Amino acid sequence: MRLVWKSLDKMRCLRKRSTIPFLGFLITFLLFLNLYIEDGYVLEGDKRQLRETSVHPSSAERYVHTFRDLSNSSGTINVTYRYLAGTPLNRKKYLTIGLSSVKRKRGNYLLETIKSIFDQSSYEELKEIVVVVHLADFDLAWCENLVQEITRKFAHHIIAGRLLVIQAPEEYYPSLDGLKRNYNDPEDRVRFRSKQNVDYAFLLNFCTNLSHFYMMLEDDVRCSRNFLTALKKVITSREGSYWVMLEFSKLGYIGKLYHSRDLPRLAHFLLMFYQEMPCDWLLIHFRGLLAQKDVIRFKPSLFQHMGYYSSYKGAENKLKDDDFEEDSIDIPDNPPASMYTNINVFENYDATKAYSTVDEYFWGKPPSTGDFFVIVFNKSTKISKIKIATGSDDRQNDILHHGALEVGEKLVGTKKGKQCSSYITLGEFKNGNIEVQDVDHKIAFDIECVRIVVTASQKEWLIIRSISLWTTQPPSQ
Repeated sequence: MRLVWKSLDKMRCLRKRSTIPFLGFLITFLLFLNLYIEDGYVLEGDKRQLRETSVHPSSAERYVHTFRDLSNSSGTINVTYRYLAGTPLNRKKYLTIGLSSVKRKRGNYLLETIKSIFDQSSYEELKEIVVVVHLADFDLAWCENLVQEITRKFAHHIIAGRLLVIQAPEEYYPSLDGLKRNYNDPEDRVRFRSKQNVDYAFLLNFCTNLSHFYMMLEDDVRCSRNFLTALKKVITSREGSYWVMLEFSKLGYIGKLYHSRDLPRLAHFLLMFYQEMPCDWLLIHFRGLLAQKDVIRFKPSLFQHMGYYSSYKGAENKLKDDDFEEDSIDIPDNPPASMYTNINVFENYDATKAYSTVDEYFWGKPPSTGDFFVIVFNKSTKISKIKIATGSDDRQNDILHHGALEVGEKLVGTKKGKQCSSYITLGEFKNGNIEVQDVDHKIAFDIECVRIVVTASQKEWLIIRSISLWTTQPPSQ
Protein backbone atom coordinates (compact mmCIF):
# COMPACT_ATOMS: atom_id res chain seq x y z
CA MET A 1 0.00 0.00 0.00
CA ARG A 2 2.81 2.42 0.96
CA LEU A 3 4.56 1.67 -2.34
CA VAL A 4 1.43 2.68 -4.21
CA TRP A 5 1.20 6.04 -2.46
CA LYS A 6 4.96 6.68 -2.94
CA SER A 7 4.69 5.98 -6.65
CA LEU A 8 1.67 8.25 -6.89
CA ASP A 9 3.48 11.03 -5.07
CA LYS A 10 6.26 10.84 -7.67
CA MET A 11 3.70 11.03 -10.46
CA ARG A 12 2.06 14.05 -8.85
CA CYS A 13 5.37 15.89 -8.71
CA LEU A 14 5.45 16.00 -12.49
CA ARG A 15 2.74 18.70 -12.37
CA LYS A 16 1.69 18.27 -15.96
CA ARG A 17 -0.85 20.90 -16.78
CA SER A 18 -2.51 19.67 -19.94
CA THR A 19 -5.90 18.02 -19.65
CA ILE A 20 -5.02 14.77 -21.43
CA PRO A 21 -2.02 13.88 -19.18
CA PHE A 22 -4.08 14.77 -16.12
CA LEU A 23 -6.93 12.52 -17.19
CA GLY A 24 -4.41 9.79 -17.88
CA PHE A 25 -3.11 10.23 -14.37
CA LEU A 26 -6.61 10.04 -12.92
CA ILE A 27 -7.41 6.85 -14.76
CA THR A 28 -4.06 5.30 -13.77
CA PHE A 29 -4.70 6.24 -10.17
CA LEU A 30 -8.15 4.69 -10.17
CA LEU A 31 -6.71 1.50 -11.61
CA PHE A 32 -4.15 1.41 -8.81
CA LEU A 33 -6.95 1.97 -6.34
CA ASN A 34 -9.04 -0.93 -7.58
CA LEU A 35 -6.10 -3.32 -7.99
CA TYR A 36 -4.04 -2.72 -4.87
CA ILE A 37 -6.20 -1.40 -2.09
CA GLU A 38 -8.08 -3.96 -0.06
CA ASP A 39 -11.80 -3.82 0.67
CA GLY A 40 -13.58 -3.24 3.95
CA TYR A 41 -14.24 0.42 4.63
CA VAL A 42 -17.77 1.30 5.82
CA LEU A 43 -19.38 4.17 7.59
CA GLU A 44 -20.19 3.69 11.27
CA GLY A 45 -23.85 2.83 11.65
CA ASP A 46 -24.29 4.92 14.78
CA LYS A 47 -22.95 8.46 14.47
CA ARG A 48 -22.61 9.83 18.01
CA GLN A 49 -24.31 13.14 18.70
CA LEU A 50 -22.13 16.08 19.69
CA ARG A 51 -19.07 13.82 20.16
CA GLU A 52 -15.89 15.71 20.96
CA THR A 53 -12.69 13.82 20.17
CA SER A 54 -9.92 14.49 22.69
CA VAL A 55 -7.02 13.20 20.58
CA HIS A 56 -5.49 15.66 18.09
CA PRO A 57 -2.85 13.89 15.96
CA SER A 58 -0.14 15.64 13.98
CA SER A 59 -0.70 16.80 10.39
CA ALA A 60 1.12 13.76 8.97
CA GLU A 61 -0.93 11.42 11.15
CA ARG A 62 -4.16 13.14 10.10
CA TYR A 63 -3.19 12.58 6.46
CA VAL A 64 -2.73 8.86 7.08
CA HIS A 65 -5.90 8.72 9.19
CA THR A 66 -7.93 10.16 6.33
CA PHE A 67 -6.50 8.13 3.46
CA ARG A 68 -5.43 4.77 4.85
CA ASP A 69 -8.98 3.38 4.72
CA LEU A 70 -9.89 4.60 1.23
CA SER A 71 -10.34 0.99 0.27
CA ASN A 72 -13.42 0.92 -1.86
CA SER A 73 -14.42 3.94 -3.92
CA SER A 74 -18.06 2.86 -3.76
CA GLY A 75 -18.02 2.65 0.08
CA THR A 76 -18.49 5.51 2.51
CA ILE A 77 -15.71 7.10 4.55
CA ASN A 78 -15.41 6.29 8.24
CA VAL A 79 -16.00 9.66 9.90
CA THR A 80 -17.66 10.26 13.27
CA TYR A 81 -19.61 13.45 12.71
CA ARG A 82 -20.72 15.91 15.34
CA TYR A 83 -24.47 16.51 15.24
CA LEU A 84 -24.97 20.19 16.02
CA ALA A 85 -28.71 20.34 15.30
CA GLY A 86 -31.28 17.75 14.24
CA THR A 87 -31.02 14.03 13.54
CA PRO A 88 -31.73 12.07 10.34
CA LEU A 89 -35.10 10.40 9.86
CA ASN A 90 -35.33 6.71 9.08
CA ARG A 91 -37.30 7.32 5.88
CA LYS A 92 -35.38 8.19 2.70
CA LYS A 93 -36.40 11.51 1.18
CA TYR A 94 -36.51 12.38 -2.52
CA LEU A 95 -33.82 15.08 -2.37
CA THR A 96 -31.01 16.11 -0.06
CA ILE A 97 -29.74 19.67 -0.40
CA GLY A 98 -26.17 20.05 0.85
CA LEU A 99 -24.50 23.29 2.00
CA SER A 100 -20.99 23.76 3.34
CA SER A 101 -20.24 26.97 5.18
CA VAL A 102 -17.23 28.64 6.83
CA LYS A 103 -16.73 31.93 8.66
CA ARG A 104 -16.40 34.82 6.23
CA LYS A 105 -14.38 37.98 6.72
CA ARG A 106 -17.26 40.01 5.27
CA GLY A 107 -20.93 39.10 5.12
CA ASN A 108 -22.73 35.87 5.97
CA TYR A 109 -25.55 34.59 3.79
CA LEU A 110 -26.18 31.11 5.19
CA LEU A 111 -29.37 31.98 7.09
CA GLU A 112 -30.79 33.72 4.02
CA THR A 113 -29.97 30.69 1.89
CA ILE A 114 -31.68 28.27 4.27
CA LYS A 115 -34.69 30.59 4.48
CA SER A 116 -34.93 30.77 0.68
CA ILE A 117 -34.90 26.96 0.38
CA PHE A 118 -37.81 26.59 2.78
CA ASP A 119 -39.78 29.69 1.74
CA GLN A 120 -39.69 28.76 -1.94
CA SER A 121 -41.01 25.25 -1.30
CA SER A 122 -44.65 24.25 -0.87
CA TYR A 123 -45.83 22.17 2.08
CA GLU A 124 -45.93 19.07 -0.12
CA GLU A 125 -42.42 19.76 -1.44
CA LEU A 126 -41.05 20.19 2.08
CA LYS A 127 -42.06 16.61 2.85
CA GLU A 128 -39.62 15.40 0.19
CA ILE A 129 -36.47 17.33 1.05
CA VAL A 130 -33.82 17.38 3.77
CA VAL A 131 -31.26 20.18 4.08
CA VAL A 132 -27.83 19.32 5.49
CA VAL A 133 -25.53 22.15 6.56
CA HIS A 134 -21.88 21.30 7.16
CA LEU A 135 -20.29 23.96 9.37
CA ALA A 136 -16.75 23.42 8.18
CA ASP A 137 -14.96 26.07 10.20
CA PHE A 138 -12.57 25.05 12.98
CA ASP A 139 -13.61 28.06 15.10
CA LEU A 140 -15.92 26.21 17.49
CA ALA A 141 -17.19 29.39 19.14
CA TRP A 142 -18.34 30.73 15.75
CA CYS A 143 -20.02 27.40 15.00
CA GLU A 144 -21.81 27.38 18.35
CA ASN A 145 -23.15 30.92 17.90
CA LEU A 146 -24.34 30.15 14.37
CA VAL A 147 -26.04 26.94 15.48
CA GLN A 148 -27.95 28.93 18.09
CA GLU A 149 -29.17 31.31 15.40
CA ILE A 150 -30.16 28.46 13.07
CA THR A 151 -31.97 26.66 15.88
CA ARG A 152 -33.88 29.81 16.85
CA LYS A 153 -34.96 30.66 13.29
CA PHE A 154 -35.67 27.16 11.95
CA ALA A 155 -36.68 25.15 15.02
CA HIS A 156 -39.80 23.66 13.40
CA HIS A 157 -37.82 22.44 10.40
CA ILE A 158 -35.23 20.84 12.69
CA ILE A 159 -37.95 19.11 14.73
CA ALA A 160 -39.58 17.87 11.49
CA GLY A 161 -36.28 16.33 10.35
CA ARG A 162 -35.95 18.71 7.40
CA LEU A 163 -32.78 20.45 8.62
CA LEU A 164 -29.56 18.94 9.98
CA VAL A 165 -26.42 20.78 11.01
CA ILE A 166 -23.23 18.71 11.23
CA GLN A 167 -19.48 19.05 11.52
CA ALA A 168 -16.61 16.77 10.56
CA PRO A 169 -13.97 17.11 13.33
CA GLU A 170 -10.65 18.71 12.39
CA GLU A 171 -8.70 15.55 13.19
CA TYR A 172 -10.20 13.82 10.15
CA TYR A 173 -8.76 16.40 7.75
CA PRO A 174 -5.58 15.69 5.75
CA SER A 175 -2.61 18.00 6.01
CA LEU A 176 -3.27 21.53 4.78
CA ASP A 177 0.38 22.58 5.03
CA GLY A 178 3.02 22.36 2.31
CA LEU A 179 0.46 21.86 -0.45
CA LYS A 180 1.37 21.93 -4.13
CA ARG A 181 0.98 25.37 -5.67
CA ASN A 182 -0.57 24.40 -8.96
CA TYR A 183 -1.42 27.23 -11.39
CA ASN A 184 0.88 29.56 -9.41
CA ASP A 185 -1.87 30.19 -6.88
CA PRO A 186 -0.70 31.88 -3.66
CA GLU A 187 -0.24 29.57 -0.69
CA ASP A 188 -3.31 30.79 1.20
CA ARG A 189 -5.47 30.36 -1.90
CA VAL A 190 -4.26 26.77 -2.34
CA ARG A 191 -4.98 26.07 1.32
CA PHE A 192 -8.48 27.56 1.04
CA ARG A 193 -9.54 25.60 -2.05
CA SER A 194 -7.90 22.37 -0.85
CA LYS A 195 -9.76 22.51 2.44
CA GLN A 196 -12.97 23.33 0.57
CA ASN A 197 -12.60 20.11 -1.43
CA VAL A 198 -12.34 18.15 1.81
CA ASP A 199 -15.31 20.07 3.30
CA TYR A 200 -17.44 19.01 0.35
CA ALA A 201 -16.15 15.43 0.45
CA PHE A 202 -17.21 15.00 4.09
CA LEU A 203 -20.59 16.60 3.35
CA LEU A 204 -21.22 14.28 0.39
CA ASN A 205 -20.15 11.29 2.44
CA PHE A 206 -22.64 12.12 5.21
CA CYS A 207 -25.54 12.56 2.77
CA THR A 208 -25.10 9.25 0.95
CA ASN A 209 -28.10 7.40 2.37
CA LEU A 210 -30.51 10.23 3.13
CA SER A 211 -32.34 10.43 -0.21
CA HIS A 212 -32.51 9.26 -3.81
CA PHE A 213 -30.99 12.44 -5.27
CA TYR A 214 -28.54 15.05 -4.00
CA MET A 215 -28.29 18.76 -4.87
CA MET A 216 -25.18 20.80 -4.05
CA LEU A 217 -25.63 24.49 -3.29
CA GLU A 218 -23.28 27.14 -1.99
CA ASP A 219 -24.12 29.07 1.17
CA ASP A 220 -25.01 32.32 -0.59
CA VAL A 221 -27.83 31.31 -2.94
CA ARG A 222 -31.41 32.30 -3.67
CA CYS A 223 -33.85 29.67 -4.98
CA SER A 224 -36.63 29.93 -7.54
CA ARG A 225 -40.18 29.21 -6.47
CA ASN A 226 -41.12 25.50 -6.38
CA PHE A 227 -37.66 24.49 -7.56
CA LEU A 228 -38.23 20.90 -6.40
CA THR A 229 -41.22 20.46 -8.71
CA ALA A 230 -39.12 21.77 -11.60
CA LEU A 231 -36.29 19.38 -10.67
CA LYS A 232 -38.64 16.40 -10.53
CA LYS A 233 -40.04 17.30 -13.93
CA VAL A 234 -36.55 17.28 -15.43
CA ILE A 235 -35.55 14.04 -13.70
CA THR A 236 -38.70 12.34 -14.97
CA SER A 237 -37.98 13.54 -18.50
CA ARG A 238 -34.48 11.96 -18.30
CA GLU A 239 -35.71 8.53 -17.24
CA GLY A 240 -34.05 5.85 -19.35
CA SER A 241 -31.10 8.09 -20.25
CA TYR A 242 -27.68 8.01 -18.58
CA TRP A 243 -26.41 10.97 -16.63
CA VAL A 244 -23.96 11.65 -13.82
CA MET A 245 -24.51 15.34 -13.13
CA LEU A 246 -27.36 17.66 -14.13
CA GLU A 247 -26.77 21.39 -13.80
CA PHE A 248 -29.38 23.96 -12.83
CA SER A 249 -27.04 26.94 -12.62
CA LYS A 250 -24.00 27.93 -14.64
CA LEU A 251 -22.11 29.31 -11.64
CA GLY A 252 -19.59 27.53 -9.42
CA TYR A 253 -20.75 24.59 -7.34
CA ILE A 254 -24.37 25.77 -7.37
CA GLY A 255 -27.32 23.67 -8.50
CA LYS A 256 -25.43 20.46 -9.34
CA LEU A 257 -27.61 17.35 -9.09
CA TYR A 258 -26.39 13.77 -8.56
CA HIS A 259 -27.79 10.33 -7.94
CA SER A 260 -27.15 9.64 -4.25
CA ARG A 261 -25.58 6.32 -5.21
CA ASP A 262 -22.68 8.26 -6.81
CA LEU A 263 -21.90 10.32 -3.71
CA PRO A 264 -19.37 7.89 -2.14
CA ARG A 265 -17.31 7.85 -5.33
CA LEU A 266 -17.45 11.62 -5.61
CA ALA A 267 -16.45 12.03 -1.95
CA HIS A 268 -13.45 9.72 -2.46
CA PHE A 269 -12.52 11.54 -5.65
CA LEU A 270 -12.46 14.97 -3.97
CA LEU A 271 -10.33 13.57 -1.15
CA MET A 272 -7.89 11.89 -3.52
CA PHE A 273 -7.16 15.09 -5.43
CA TYR A 274 -8.03 17.70 -2.83
CA GLN A 275 -4.87 19.76 -3.41
CA GLU A 276 -4.80 19.55 -7.22
CA MET A 277 -7.39 22.13 -8.29
CA PRO A 278 -10.70 23.83 -7.31
CA CYS A 279 -13.73 21.59 -6.76
CA ASP A 280 -15.68 22.81 -9.79
CA TRP A 281 -12.73 21.80 -12.03
CA LEU A 282 -12.50 18.39 -10.35
CA LEU A 283 -16.19 17.85 -11.04
CA ILE A 284 -15.57 18.08 -14.78
CA HIS A 285 -13.01 15.27 -14.57
CA PHE A 286 -15.28 13.16 -12.32
CA ARG A 287 -18.16 13.51 -14.76
CA GLY A 288 -15.92 12.54 -17.67
CA LEU A 289 -14.49 9.50 -15.91
CA LEU A 290 -18.04 8.25 -15.37
CA ALA A 291 -18.68 8.62 -19.12
CA GLN A 292 -20.83 11.74 -19.22
CA LYS A 293 -18.94 13.60 -21.89
CA ASP A 294 -21.03 16.75 -22.22
CA VAL A 295 -22.46 19.27 -19.80
CA ILE A 296 -26.19 18.77 -19.26
CA ARG A 297 -27.43 22.16 -18.11
CA PHE A 298 -31.03 23.27 -17.95
CA LYS A 299 -32.56 26.67 -18.41
CA PRO A 300 -33.96 28.66 -16.79
CA SER A 301 -31.56 28.36 -13.88
CA LEU A 302 -33.23 27.47 -10.59
CA PHE A 303 -30.63 29.05 -8.28
CA GLN A 304 -29.03 32.48 -8.13
CA HIS A 305 -25.80 33.59 -6.46
CA MET A 306 -26.66 36.42 -4.06
CA GLY A 307 -23.46 37.02 -2.09
CA TYR A 308 -21.33 40.12 -2.63
CA TYR A 309 -18.26 38.95 -0.76
CA SER A 310 -16.39 35.69 -1.30
CA SER A 311 -15.65 33.27 1.55
CA TYR A 312 -12.02 33.60 0.40
CA LYS A 313 -10.56 36.73 2.06
CA GLY A 314 -13.88 38.57 1.74
CA ALA A 315 -13.05 39.56 -1.84
CA GLU A 316 -15.85 41.02 -3.93
CA ASN A 317 -17.78 38.45 -5.94
CA LYS A 318 -20.81 39.89 -7.69
CA LEU A 319 -21.32 37.09 -10.23
CA LYS A 320 -24.94 36.61 -11.30
CA ASP A 321 -26.61 33.91 -13.38
CA ASP A 322 -28.49 35.76 -16.11
CA ASP A 323 -30.50 32.60 -16.88
CA PHE A 324 -32.09 32.61 -13.42
CA GLU A 325 -35.86 33.08 -13.15
CA GLU A 326 -37.67 33.61 -9.86
CA ASP A 327 -40.70 31.66 -11.10
CA SER A 328 -39.19 28.81 -13.08
CA ILE A 329 -41.86 26.25 -12.29
CA ASP A 330 -42.98 26.71 -15.88
CA ILE A 331 -40.38 24.35 -17.36
CA PRO A 332 -41.67 22.92 -20.67
CA ASP A 333 -42.74 19.29 -21.01
CA ASN A 334 -41.38 18.61 -24.51
CA PRO A 335 -42.96 15.16 -24.91
CA PRO A 336 -40.93 12.39 -26.62
CA ALA A 337 -40.55 13.12 -30.35
CA SER A 338 -38.37 12.83 -33.44
CA MET A 339 -37.06 15.80 -35.42
CA TYR A 340 -36.75 16.17 -39.21
CA THR A 341 -35.50 19.09 -41.31
CA ASN A 342 -34.37 19.71 -44.87
CA ILE A 343 -32.27 22.73 -43.84
CA ASN A 344 -28.53 22.07 -44.24
CA VAL A 345 -27.14 21.42 -40.77
CA PHE A 346 -23.85 23.02 -39.73
CA GLU A 347 -21.41 20.57 -38.14
CA ASN A 348 -22.99 18.85 -35.11
CA TYR A 349 -25.66 21.47 -34.38
CA ASP A 350 -28.37 18.95 -35.30
CA ALA A 351 -32.14 19.26 -35.06
CA THR A 352 -32.51 17.47 -31.72
CA LYS A 353 -30.60 20.25 -29.96
CA ALA A 354 -33.35 22.79 -30.57
CA TYR A 355 -35.85 20.57 -28.76
CA SER A 356 -33.62 19.84 -25.77
CA THR A 357 -34.06 21.79 -22.54
CA VAL A 358 -30.28 21.74 -22.25
CA ASP A 359 -28.22 24.80 -23.16
CA GLU A 360 -27.65 24.00 -26.87
CA TYR A 361 -29.25 24.81 -30.23
CA PHE A 362 -29.83 23.90 -33.89
CA TRP A 363 -27.74 25.81 -36.44
CA GLY A 364 -28.37 25.57 -40.16
CA LYS A 365 -27.17 27.24 -43.33
CA PRO A 366 -29.35 29.90 -45.02
CA PRO A 367 -32.85 28.42 -45.50
CA SER A 368 -35.02 28.85 -48.60
CA THR A 369 -38.75 29.32 -49.06
CA GLY A 370 -40.58 26.11 -48.22
CA ASP A 371 -37.84 24.65 -46.03
CA PHE A 372 -39.15 23.07 -42.85
CA PHE A 373 -38.28 21.87 -39.38
CA VAL A 374 -40.79 19.36 -38.04
CA ILE A 375 -41.31 17.69 -34.66
CA VAL A 376 -43.16 14.36 -34.80
CA PHE A 377 -44.46 13.09 -31.46
CA ASN A 378 -44.18 9.46 -30.47
CA LYS A 379 -47.88 9.65 -29.61
CA SER A 380 -50.50 12.29 -30.37
CA THR A 381 -50.53 14.94 -27.66
CA LYS A 382 -52.69 17.78 -26.36
CA ILE A 383 -50.58 20.95 -26.40
CA SER A 384 -51.48 24.01 -24.32
CA LYS A 385 -48.58 26.35 -25.22
CA ILE A 386 -45.81 26.57 -27.82
CA LYS A 387 -42.84 28.93 -27.56
CA ILE A 388 -39.99 29.06 -30.09
CA ALA A 389 -36.94 31.34 -30.03
CA THR A 390 -34.37 31.76 -32.82
CA GLY A 391 -30.99 33.50 -32.94
CA SER A 392 -28.58 33.87 -30.03
CA ASP A 393 -26.96 36.62 -27.99
CA ASP A 394 -23.77 36.55 -30.04
CA ARG A 395 -25.49 35.89 -33.40
CA GLN A 396 -28.57 38.06 -33.18
CA ASN A 397 -29.14 38.15 -36.95
CA ASP A 398 -29.27 34.36 -37.33
CA ILE A 399 -33.01 34.40 -36.69
CA LEU A 400 -35.93 33.16 -38.74
CA HIS A 401 -36.83 36.39 -40.52
CA HIS A 402 -39.95 35.02 -42.22
CA GLY A 403 -41.68 31.88 -41.02
CA ALA A 404 -44.88 30.28 -39.83
CA LEU A 405 -45.78 27.85 -37.04
CA GLU A 406 -48.10 24.96 -37.86
CA VAL A 407 -49.57 21.95 -36.05
CA GLY A 408 -50.68 18.79 -37.84
CA GLU A 409 -52.38 15.41 -37.70
CA LYS A 410 -52.70 12.24 -39.84
CA LEU A 411 -49.13 11.02 -39.75
CA VAL A 412 -47.67 9.44 -42.91
CA GLY A 413 -44.24 8.22 -44.00
CA THR A 414 -42.42 10.09 -46.79
CA LYS A 415 -38.96 10.00 -48.39
CA LYS A 416 -38.03 12.96 -46.19
CA GLY A 417 -39.13 11.16 -43.01
CA LYS A 418 -42.43 11.13 -41.15
CA GLN A 419 -44.79 14.02 -41.75
CA CYS A 420 -48.38 14.94 -41.06
CA SER A 421 -50.65 15.15 -44.08
CA SER A 422 -52.82 17.93 -42.67
CA TYR A 423 -51.64 21.16 -41.03
CA ILE A 424 -53.21 24.27 -39.50
CA THR A 425 -51.25 27.53 -39.15
CA LEU A 426 -51.10 28.98 -35.63
CA GLY A 427 -49.19 32.17 -36.36
CA GLU A 428 -46.21 33.99 -37.91
CA PHE A 429 -42.77 34.57 -36.42
CA LYS A 430 -42.04 38.13 -35.30
CA ASN A 431 -38.44 39.21 -34.74
CA GLY A 432 -37.47 35.56 -34.86
CA ASN A 433 -39.78 34.43 -32.06
CA ILE A 434 -43.29 33.09 -31.61
CA GLU A 435 -45.43 32.16 -28.62
CA VAL A 436 -48.95 30.74 -28.87
CA GLN A 437 -51.11 30.26 -25.77
CA ASP A 438 -54.24 28.08 -25.35
CA VAL A 439 -53.38 25.87 -28.31
CA ASP A 440 -55.70 23.14 -27.01
CA HIS A 441 -58.62 25.61 -27.19
CA LYS A 442 -57.84 26.58 -30.78
CA ILE A 443 -57.18 23.08 -32.15
CA ALA A 444 -59.84 20.36 -31.97
CA PHE A 445 -57.57 17.37 -32.63
CA ASP A 446 -54.70 15.77 -30.68
CA ILE A 447 -51.49 17.06 -32.26
CA GLU A 448 -49.07 14.68 -33.95
CA CYS A 449 -46.67 17.23 -35.53
CA VAL A 450 -45.39 20.74 -34.90
CA ARG A 451 -43.81 22.34 -37.95
CA ILE A 452 -41.78 25.49 -38.61
CA VAL A 453 -42.03 26.58 -42.25
CA VAL A 454 -39.73 29.13 -43.90
CA THR A 455 -41.96 31.56 -45.86
CA ALA A 456 -39.16 33.58 -47.52
CA SER A 457 -35.54 32.81 -48.36
CA GLN A 458 -32.85 34.57 -46.33
CA LYS A 459 -29.09 35.14 -46.65
CA GLU A 460 -28.45 34.68 -42.94
CA TRP A 461 -27.90 31.32 -41.28
CA LEU A 462 -30.57 30.08 -38.91
CA ILE A 463 -30.24 29.27 -35.21
CA ILE A 464 -33.25 27.69 -33.52
CA ARG A 465 -32.31 28.28 -29.91
CA SER A 466 -35.23 26.62 -28.18
CA ILE A 467 -38.52 24.89 -28.90
CA SER A 468 -40.66 24.68 -25.77
CA LEU A 469 -43.96 22.82 -25.57
CA TRP A 470 -46.38 22.50 -22.68
CA THR A 471 -48.94 19.71 -22.56
CA THR A 472 -52.35 19.68 -20.89
CA GLN A 473 -51.73 16.20 -19.51
CA PRO A 474 -48.67 14.03 -18.86
CA PRO A 475 -47.35 12.89 -22.26
CA SER A 476 -47.69 9.21 -23.11
CA GLN A 477 -44.37 7.35 -23.01
